[in-house]
Amino acid sequence: MSDIEILAGTARAVSRVGPARLTLAEVAREVGLSPATLVQRFGSKRALLLALTAHDASRVGKEFEDARAAGEPPLDTLMKVLCAMTRHMDTPEALSNSLAFLQMDLNEPDFHQYAIEQARSLRGEVEVLLDEAVDRGQLMRCDTARLARAVQVTFNGALVTWAIYREGTVAEWLTDDLRTLLAPLRPNASAGRSQGCREGGTAIDPSTADAGHTDGPPNAPVRPPRRQGRD
Repeated sequence: MSDIEILAGTARAVSRVGPARLTLAEVAREVGLSPATLVQRFGSKRALLLALTAHDASRVGKEFEDARAAGEPPLDTLMKVLCAMTRHMDTPEALSNSLAFLQMDLNEPDFHQYAIEQARSLRGEVEVLLDEAVDRGQLMRCDTARLARAVQVTFNGALVTWAIYREGTVAEWLTDDLRTLLAPLRPNASAGRSQGCREGGTAIDPSTADAGHTDGPPNAPVRPPRRQGRD
């Protein structure tokens, strides 16, 4: 079993029980290995979680690259890749566990270095898609760097507010908030709207994203992508 597969299993386990209650035995059951094997491969629970954090931070660019491969318009790609990042935070409990992981990011320098790397990578990738959206006429001319920051803030905030209100799915809630943010910058608000996390009016199931991804809880409100299940 590869390290990537172990990290994917670790992300699932963290989403389920949170970082504090996570044990190597829990991860071992998730991936079908013994705790001793995990110790041999990673050294400790902390080292395993740090490896997950580092891997997720390095995966942001690939996450967007994979989404672009579908050849859809930039705003559709943006909506769908951000929705995919919620796939391990699709219940209030999973989001709570992700926020618990965020505490480690904020309090421990070793974790924070990867959290800021992931956050910066995410904002940079969002800005690239916004630039493409302007060039292709999906958005009016604007300061895409500032807009990318607003998109990131909306993404993080939507996760938390959805968990409080619990109306619909997190993907639907996120889509609505992103559409509201971008609507004033659309050349024609009545036409060409991105379907966001929906196709034909149905929310996309984030669980259909690449099973090799590891973004789970660690992708909570500061990064997406990681912790929010990645190869």
